[in-house]
Amino acid sequence: MSVEIESRECVVRGDGGVVEQLVVNVGPSHPSTHGVCRVIVHLDGEVVTKAEPVIGYLHRGIEKMAENRTYLQVVPLTDRLDYVGSMYANWAYCRALERLAGIRVPERAEYLRVIVCEMQRIASHMMSLGSAAADSGAATMFIYAFDQRERIIELFEELCGARLTYNYVRPGGVSFDVPEGWVETALAFCRTHRAALTEMDRLYFGNVIARDRLKGVGVLSAADAVAWGASGPVARGSGVNFDLRKHDPYSVYPRFDFDVPTGSNGDCYDRARVRLFECYESCRILEQAIAQMEPGPFRTEGLPRLLAPRPGDAYDHIESARGSLGVYLVADGTPRPYRMKVRSPAFCNLALLPMLAEGHMLSDLVVILGSLDPVFGEVDR
Repeated sequence: MSVEIESRECVVRGDGGVVEQLVVNVGPSHPSTHGVCRVIVHLDGEVVTKAEPVIGYLHRGIEKMAENRTYLQVVPLTDRLDYVGSMYANWAYCRALERLAGIRVPERAEYLRVIVCEMQRIASHMMSLGSAAADSGAATMFIYAFDQRERIIELFEELCGARLTYNYVRPGGVSFDVPEGWVETALAFCRTHRAALTEMDRLYFGNVIARDRLKGVGVLSAADAVAWGASGPVARGSGVNFDLRKHDPYSVYPRFDFDVPTGSNGDCYDRARVRLFECYESCRILEQAIAQMEPGPFRTEGLPRLLAPRPGDAYDHIESARGSLGVYLVADGTPRPYRMKVRSPAFCNLALLPMLAEGHMLSDLVVILGSLDPVFGEVDR
């Protein structure tokens, strides 16, 4: 962890005594804060009395840049939002554009979108679990999780030629149909992944050291989760049973049978374990989607390269690996968006850090931050 002493300050306690506190910078070096985030931490000994996240180190002005791109040229920009879950950002933007322009998506394309995005959920959760485990000293879990993520990345590379920024989901469908043998490899992954999840659950969550490092740390109540606009595993770890795939169904999700895992204590342990159980459910969805998918077109034919929707606005959202990811578009009749606004679940979840970190040890701070699973490309935009 990268810690730099910034200053010392004197604080008057409630009983009138004066305590000297240390003010330190944690980050913004990537390995210490899961991204280029700076946290100004006020310490009384090793106890955090105040934690202020400072964002903006990865700000690239994507929402403003969209105003100077055509609607199709914006798609690669969305890859750079949540770069651990690029498929989701592609999909959220395309759904908003399709709603705005009245574009109908072929059924096979909807299934392909579900398949790649459920794979993306698994890959994202594997990165989250692996890096969070490394924060608590479990290096072996890090290797196990990243091995599972690599298998999905290889499938994505075979599908569209990219490993991180895919530009796969396009307005009206997807860029490519699946190559020969790809579906069989995906089904084989589901079978082996379940066994790997069971092993990781025993290896990490069954370990007494991991339990001591995670249980009772960074507790978030269900009421606070709702009040702060938290979503995804952060909210579900506190027992908030809300998932857009179930509670505001979109695409072909109503055709699938799956559960929404929730926690009960709202601590780092529950948030991490919810992500593990969500990977089981993603495997269920993947198998059902592959079984139901029929041959047919994978994109809408005849769409002009320069889309120019009639003046108006549209909002759509999907359930990303971090929560409710929404895109709001305003059209003025030209081939470029008049305005684009992204509702980032990572940004909303990060706002919880000062409340969750207060009163914990400095060593717990990074564990709490990791349990929120922030991606700063999406936070800063």
